[in-house]
Amino acid sequence: MENAIKSQTRIADRPRPKINYLNATHGIWSWMSTVDHKRIGVMYLVGVLGAFFVGGMFALLVRLTLLTHDHMLFGRLLLTADAYNRVFTLHGVIMVFLFIIPSVPAALGNFVLPLMLGAKDVAFPRLNLASFYLWCTGAILAVVGMIFGAIDTGWTFYTPYSTTTNGTVTLMTMAVFILGFSSIFTGINFVATVHKLRAPGMGWFDMPLFVWGIYSTAIIQVLATPVLGITVVLLMLERVFSIGIFDPKLGGDPVLFQHFFWFYSHPAVYIMILPGMAIISELIPTFSRKTMFGYRAVAYSSVSLALLSFIVWGHHMFVAGQSQLATVIFSALTFLVAIPSGVKMFNWLGTMYKGNISLETPMLYAISFLLLFAIGGLTGIFLGTLSVDVHLTDTYFVVAHFHYVMMGGTVIAFIGGIHYWWPKMTGRMYSEKWGRIACTLIFIGFNMTFLTQFILGSRGMPRRYYNYLEQYQPLHAFSTVGSWVIGLGMFMTAAYLLASLRKPMDAPDNPWGGTTLEWTTSSPPIEHNFEEQPVLTKAPYDYRPETVAH
Repeated sequence: MENAIKSQTRIADRPRPKINYLNATHGIWSWMSTVDHKRIGVMYLVGVLGAFFVGGMFALLVRLTLLTHDHMLFGRLLLTADAYNRVFTLHGVIMVFLFIIPSVPAALGNFVLPLMLGAKDVAFPRLNLASFYLWCTGAILAVVGMIFGAIDTGWTFYTPYSTTTNGTVTLMTMAVFILGFSSIFTGINFVATVHKLRAPGMGWFDMPLFVWGIYSTAIIQVLATPVLGITVVLLMLERVFSIGIFDPKLGGDPVLFQHFFWFYSHPAVYIMILPGMAIISELIPTFSRKTMFGYRAVAYSSVSLALLSFIVWGHHMFVAGQSQLATVIFSALTFLVAIPSGVKMFNWLGTMYKGNISLETPMLYAISFLLLFAIGGLTGIFLGTLSVDVHLTDTYFVVAHFHYVMMGGTVIAFIGGIHYWWPKMTGRMYSEKWGRIACTLIFIGFNMTFLTQFILGSRGMPRRYYNYLEQYQPLHAFSTVGSWVIGLGMFMTAAYLLASLRKPMDAPDNPWGGTTLEWTTSSPPIEHNFEEQPVLTKAPYDYRPETVAH
C-alpha cells in the first residue's frame, strides 16, 4: 500500500507535458474552425508560400522565354506573344496581391505579434479567421480566372485596355476586391490588438520594433485599401454596364484610373516593405548582441513612412500628362520619403557597429537585405528625378528597381523572418550549413538576374516586351541563368525546412538569445501562449551585460 502511494506521488510530481498549439486539438476541422492566432498564422503561411511557388514558376517561365530573342528552345517555341502577356501578368498579380501584401503581416505578424505583446490572442479572433477565409476566397477566384482565360493587362489593370480586352478581368478584379477586404480586416485587428492587449508594464516605447512596423502597416491597410476596392468596382461596372468612367470612347478618362490605382498602390508598396523592415529591426540587434541604436528614431520612421506614402502616388505618372507643377511637387515629395528609410538604414548599421555579430542564417538574410535594399533605394532616386525618369520609364530599369525593393527587400526579409521564428513556430531547428549555402545562392542569383536588368534598361530595353533586338540577348541570357540560381536556392530552402519537420522537437525556448517576449514562452508555444500573464520589466533589445546576466 505504501509503495502504491509512493508510486502515485512520484507520478503526480512528474512535470506534465506541455500541450502546444500544434497538438492542442487534432483533425482538419480543428484547424479550419480555429480562432488561435498561431494556427491562423501557420495556415496563412502555407497559403502565401503556395502562391509564392506558383508566382515563382511563372517568373521562371518568363525568363526562360526571354533566353533567346526568337523564343526558341531546342527548336520549339516556348510561348506565343499572347501567352507571354498572360504569364507575366499572372506573375505580377499573384506575387503582389496573393503573396507579398499578406506574407509578413498576415502570416508572420499573426503568429508573432500577440506573443511579442504578451497577449493570449489578437483583439478579434473570429474576425481574424474571417480574414483568412476571405483571402482563401480571393485566391480561389484568382485561380478560376487563370483557368478560364487568364488576363493580359499587367498587374496594374490599366485602362482603357482592361475595359475592352477579352479575358477574365472582371473575375480577377473581383478576387482583388475580396483580397482587399481580407487586408482591411487584418489591419483593424492589429490596430486594436496593439492599443488594447499590451502586457502590463509595456508602454508605446517598450514595444518591439516589429510591432511598430506591423502597426504602421495596419494603418495603411485600413486607410488605403478601400480606395483599391472602389477602383476595381468602378472598373467592373464599366466592363459590365459600359458606364463612361475610364473609357474615353464613353466619355471617361483613363488617367483617372491611374490616379485611383496609384493612390492605393504606392501606399501598398509600404504595406509590402514596412513589415520587411520590421523583421530586420528584430534580426540585427539579436545577432549583433547589442541594444538597438536609435530605437525611437526607427519607431517614428515607420509611422512617417506610413503617412508620407499617401502623398507621392504621382511619381508613377510623370509621363502620363500631369501638369509641370504637379510633377515637380511629386518629385520633391519622392525625395522626402527617402529620409525615414535612410534613418532606418543608418540606425541598423549603427547597431551593428562594434557589435558581437553572429552570422547565423537569419543574420545573413538581414545583411543581404541591407545591401539589396540600399541598391533599390538609391536607384529610386534616379526614377524620382524628372529628367532621368522620362528616359527610364517603362524600361527594364524600373523592373530591376521594383524587384530590388520588393524581392531584395520584402522577400529576403520574409525568408530571414521564417528562419528566425522557425524554431518558435515548429519546435525544430534546421540545418545551419544548408541555410547559409541557400542564402548565398539566392543572393548571388538575385544580383545576376536584376543588376543585369539595370544595364538593359539604361540601354533602352522596354519592359513587358515579348520581342527584343538581338543585341540585348547576352544580357537577357545572363539574367535568365541568374533566375535559375535563385530557384535552386529557394528549392534548397524549402527542402531543409521541410526536412526539419521530420525530426523530434529539439528547439530550445530561446535559441538566439532574444530579449522580446515571444522567447519567454515554450517552443512551440502553448495553446494560450503563456502559462501566466507576462509582466514587462525591461526594454526590448537590452543587451547590456548586467541585464543579460540577470
